[in-house]
Amino acid sequence: MSRIAKKSILVPNDVNVVIKKNNIYIDGIYGKLKFLINNYVSVKYDKNLLIFCGKKNFNKSWMYAGTCRSLVSSMIYGVKNKFFKTLILSGVGYKVFLNENIVNLNLGYSHIIKYKLPNGVLANCNSATKITLSGVNKQLVFQTAANLRLYKVPEPYKGKGIHYENEIIRRKEAKKK
Repeated sequence: MSRIAKKSILVPNDVNVVIKKNNIYIDGIYGKLKFLINNYVSVKYDKNLLIFCGKKNFNKSWMYAGTCRSLVSSMIYGVKNKFFKTLILSGVGYKVFLNENIVNLNLGYSHIIKYKLPNGVLANCNSATKITLSGVNKQLVFQTAANLRLYKVPEPYKGKGIHYENEIIRRKEAKKK
């Protein structure tokens, strides 16, 4: 039985929540999000509290209720505060620059890699080697960061590549003679 589903969510005053059939619409300062609730989960909204519970006719319904609760909780946080993910390029000649909605990466290849950002994700280049992604949808922001990181994953000997801001890269020792 899921323990996460048993915790109710306290909705802030500046976030509007509307439940229509199996959909939850969340509206906040930074944007709007929509979520489709599983058929085995029931949701009640009373006095700024969202309460999730599983239906009794299916024995795995609490599992679905816990997942729905976690996703809705992160959606409420996103429309109120936004999610941020920072990527750092480390290596000789590695640079990043923005051109409208396209991230251009110079990673030591013979060409510049162009990555079009999805709708709902904003990028900000703080310097030539640092890019910050932001948005209200946690899954979309973190997946975009992971897609950018895949172009040059940090290698273990020198640590060259694209890594997250607080990521610890395990380094290997070079060969000895």
